[in-house]
Amino acid sequence: MTDTGRVIAAGDRVADFWMSLPGVKRILVVVPHVQAGERLLDILPALESDMRIQVMLSTPETGYRWAGIGEYVRRFDGLVIPWRQAVSTRFDLVLAACDWGLAELDGPVVLMPHGVGSLGSRIGYDGDVRRHGLHRDHLMRGDDVIPAALALATDDEKLVLAETCPEALPGAVVAGDPSFDRMLAGRPYRDAYRHALGASTGQRIVVVSSTWSKHSLFGTDPTIFARLVEELPQPDHLVVAVLHPFVWHAYSRRQVLAWLSGPRERGLVLLPPEEGWRAALAAADLAVGDLGSVLQYAAGLGLPTLMSAGSLDGVRAGSPADLVSRIAAPLRLDRPLAPQVYRAKPPTDLKRAEVVRTITGRPGQALTILRETCYALLGLDQPAHRVPVSPALLPEPIE
Repeated sequence: MTDTGRVIAAGDRVADFWMSLPGVKRILVVVPHVQAGERLLDILPALESDMRIQVMLSTPETGYRWAGIGEYVRRFDGLVIPWRQAVSTRFDLVLAACDWGLAELDGPVVLMPHGVGSLGSRIGYDGDVRRHGLHRDHLMRGDDVIPAALALATDDEKLVLAETCPEALPGAVVAGDPSFDRMLAGRPYRDAYRHALGASTGQRIVVVSSTWSKHSLFGTDPTIFARLVEELPQPDHLVVAVLHPFVWHAYSRRQVLAWLSGPRERGLVLLPPEEGWRAALAAADLAVGDLGSVLQYAAGLGLPTLMSAGSLDGVRAGSPADLVSRIAAPLRLDRPLAPQVYRAKPPTDLKRAEVVRTITGRPGQALTILRETCYALLGLDQPAHRVPVSPALLPEPIE
């Protein structure tokens, strides 16, 4: 990823001599971080098997990059090109789940969120509650709208977009949430997910997630995993840890494993940052977390949830995390944890439906809608075969 030379790839005149399939449509997948990469992996199976299409990948060069992102992108097993080559190549489609670097690229952009919705729940670093994912600063360069298609999760987001960046409305598509669809598709495989996590018959799986920042569950109490493993009797409970990729990449895999070595020795199951958390939620009996998307998905699945009260600092009023905070039981870190876990109840059907409406306005349809959108921009007829929603992959805990 640090190579400054050009890769022999379609779209480069020098490479034309070696190309076996001239004239294929070129799709660039932009991967600035793991969350964006995992969301785009939800979409790629609907496109990449078409022999009229070739997919390439690149990581934006914005002056900073997350440690390990190059290794992560290479694990896609796709054609990775340097960013300087990407910005000098014309693409037939650009797929992105983050706005980093998009203004530099030449090609119609499909921009989608990489978590729950485009609005997000965090107040920005500058304290401006308006600077969410649908703010014009994220969607425009000068007088030009960057995304040709802006995938929204809900109809309510379209109403917000009409106020914050009406110029982007013509390209707005309410597509729902492909990640949530995969979790729902994985529900029938709950027993297989439980087995992969190492749960025995009758054990309750408690998924404990933390996003990034000092307001996160892990940032507020770094001993949270050790405390839960200690307080919840292991014959009855299996505690599964999900840490946001930014935690892993800001501190390193070695450091995270060292920090959590004690609770892991006592039975904590630790999932890698790339994959596994969706299957864990499909298998879970209860979720503990903070303002991050994982707990919002857990509430949408109808799980009993406990939310760290301290994580509400910096949460935007009316956001998905704000809604979940009014549905989840409050997690008091200054009190014993086990009694709080035992008292947690699932949301009512009405409250669960309210959460689901903040996650998706098109349940089960995201892949179909996004596929239609992409083929329209490519100027190609869709293949006749249908692409079903793929259930979340089996989790592979870190040994």
